[in-house]
Amino acid sequence: MRRLALCAVLLILSAAVHATVILPIEFRELVATSSAIVHAHVTDVRSAYVDGRQSIETFVTVAADEYYKGDLGETVTFLVPGGEMGRYRTVFVGAPQFRRGDDVVLFLKNASGRVPYVVGLNQGAFRVMPDASGRRIVTSPIVMAKGTGEAERVVRGDPTRRPLAIEAFRDAVRKVLAEAVRQ
Repeated sequence: MRRLALCAVLLILSAAVHATVILPIEFRELVATSSAIVHAHVTDVRSAYVDGRQSIETFVTVAADEYYKGDLGETVTFLVPGGEMGRYRTVFVGAPQFRRGDDVVLFLKNASGRVPYVVGLNQGAFRVMPDASGRRIVTSPIVMAKGTGEAERVVRGDPTRRPLAIEAFRDAVRKVLAEAVRQ
């Protein structure tokens, strides 16, 4: 009888557990998957109830400085899962967070008839900040595979992955796009 009760409790608890699994996305795949890649400044961040007030999502508006791929217009509003409205909050692990004034490079997917979203959650949102000398750098290092076709390990804190100057980042995107055209 105890075993039956224990099994019932475990079954009920397992039904309530949800998880988000984020697999590292290789830079070439991130570029290929995105319909638009834009260097932009965040102009507005607002949350709204969705699904009949069951959850909250955030709508972020950016002013485009330069498109590296595609073109969604001078301003783009995209969707980020999770958000906060008053005392209510929906947390979506791995979702990037934005503030007005942020300088970012975004990898966006624009599915037909839907609001664009960031590809790979936080892996598709790169912050641009000044370094000690005032040079603008992309703070999140990219994960660039060697292209051997074999599975490669992503090592947290790998010293070979360093922040890039925004110009070098742009050039890396353009190089990947040019390689894709040649294939």
